[in-house]
Amino acid sequence: MDRERIHEAVREGYSRVAEQGCGCGCSCGADPGEISGKIGYSTEEMGAVPEGANLGLGCGNPVALANLAPGEVVLDLGSGAGFDAFLAARAVGESGRVIGVDMTPAMLERARENARAGGYANVEFRLGEIEHLPVADQSVDVVISNCVINLSPDKGQVFLEAFRVLKPGGRLLISDMVMVGELPERVRKSVAAFVGCIAGAVSRDRYLTLVRRAGFSGVEVVEEVPFPVSCMANDPTAQAVFGDVTLTPEELRATESAIASVRVRAVRPA
Repeated sequence: MDRERIHEAVREGYSRVAEQGCGCGCSCGADPGEISGKIGYSTEEMGAVPEGANLGLGCGNPVALANLAPGEVVLDLGSGAGFDAFLAARAVGESGRVIGVDMTPAMLERARENARAGGYANVEFRLGEIEHLPVADQSVDVVISNCVINLSPDKGQVFLEAFRVLKPGGRLLISDMVMVGELPERVRKSVAAFVGCIAGAVSRDRYLTLVRRAGFSGVEVVEEVPFPVSCMANDPTAQAVFGDVTLTPEELRATESAIASVRVRAVRPA
C-alpha cells in the first residue's frame, strides 16, 4: 500500500467517524464512555470535555502519563475531535497552550466546534500530516498521541518530527498499537484493517527502535495490554475497520493474539 493510498483511506474512514459521532467500537453496542473507561479514562475526565469530543477512539490515555504542568505547551498528534487536547488544556491551564494536528478536515471542524462550545481559549487545531507537522522547531514541551502513529506509512518520519518540535528536555507520551505476533495474511493486506489501527502496526521492537533512531532517550514501555478486536472484526456495520473481510474464528484468534496496546514514554535529551 503506497503512502497516498493509505492517507486517503485514513481520511475517508475518519471522516465517516466524525460525521457519525462515534468510533468503530460503538457499532458493537458500546457507547464512547464505555470504551474510554476500559482504556484508562476516568468518569471525571470523560465528563470534563465538551459533548461530542469523545468518539470512543484511542487505545490508552496518554494525558495520564504526561504529568502536565501549568504553563506547558502540548502538541497532540492526530487530535481527532479533541478529547485528549481538552484534557491536556485543563492540566496546563490558562498560561499553557495545546495544539492539535489532524489531517482530516471533518475531524478538525468537529474539534473546533467542540472548542468553541467548551470555551477553550488555550487550544487550537491545525490541519496537517503528522509526518510534516505545521509546528515550529523546539516550540513544545510535550508531545502526546493516542492510537494514531500506527496509521502512518512512515512512522520513523513521525518520530523525527516529534523530536524536531520538542524543546530540549521535552517529553513524548504515546498510546499506540504494536504487533506482538503474526497477523493473518488477509488482515495484513486489508486497507480497511489499516484504517482500523491494526494492519499498519509494526512490531514492538521495531516501534521502539524508530523512537530511539529519532534521537530520543529514556525510551520505555510503561504498560502493555492486549487489545480485543473481536467485536469490530466480525460486526458487519464496522466497515471502517475491516470492510468486507469477515474473519474465521481461527483468523480472529490469531489477530487478537498478534496485536497489543502499549504506552510509551521518551525524552528529547537536554
